[in-house]
Amino acid sequence: MNDDQERFLRQAARMNRERLAAAHREVVMQEEAKKAVDVRRNMAHLRELRLTREAQEVRMETSKANPHARPTRKKRFR
Repeated sequence: MNDDQERFLRQAARMNRERLAAAHREVVMQEEAKKAVDVRRNMAHLRELRLTREAQEVRMETSKANPHARPTRKKRFR
């Protein structure tokens, strides 16, 4: 192989690597963006669960502190 052919092949290989690297960067960026969205969605879900649990704990503490304040039942007609 002469120098011109070798130089051409090296240049073509370099250009191909650069093209693939650019395409790969886009894919990686899209994957990272999707992961970030998934993480934020999961954090929001966990926050909702925590707030629900805390609200339930407050209701339990309130009912323990005031045992006579129970909801009244509707009387049945006979």
